[in-house]
Amino acid sequence: MGRAMIVSAGVQSNAYLSARLAELGWARPVMAASGAEARRRLLEGGFELVVVNAPLPDELGSQLCLDAAEQTDAGVVFLAKAALCEELADLLSARGVLAVPRPFSAAYLVRTVRTAAAGCRRMERLRAENDRLQAKLAQLRLIGRAKCLLIERRGLTEAEAHRQIEKEAMDTRRPREAVARALIEELSGTEDTLEQA
Repeated sequence: MGRAMIVSAGVQSNAYLSARLAELGWARPVMAASGAEARRRLLEGGFELVVVNAPLPDELGSQLCLDAAEQTDAGVVFLAKAALCEELADLLSARGVLAVPRPFSAAYLVRTVRTAAAGCRRMERLRAENDRLQAKLAQLRLIGRAKCLLIERRGLTEAEAHRQIEKEAMDTRRPREAVARALIEELSGTEDTLEQA
């Protein structure tokens, strides 16, 4: 489980929020008494949840929520008076911030925090999947470049170039990406030699 941060200036609020988060598994949330301190702590990374109890001594807290939602994968919860939550609801929800109007029940807060944390975990899975797909695309581009060089320099067809990369990868027990990289270095060197001649 990632870390949680409570951004609040009230001692009683801090104790109440800490107790609710402890019930959900965040035994030692990071405490920040101001927006500036919270921004510094956000740079550390690794937060799964950020709860902002507005207003803060140095700002309202809504912009901090928007910044946290934009710059991190953390689930962000904004606690404020009902009128303020209603006023900011569209802006906050459009950026993925959950607004909780005061007064609220412990059960409502717990449900909202669970929802925010679930969103964070979903975002982490999507980011991991995106990273995996980006790596796969980079590998395919590299292999495609090696195939193009084989076609240009050695006069192979696309199928023959593909087969050569596959066969060399199997014969040498190396990944296709490594074979493609070696071919690119070899065949790019051929180009340099041809240009110098």
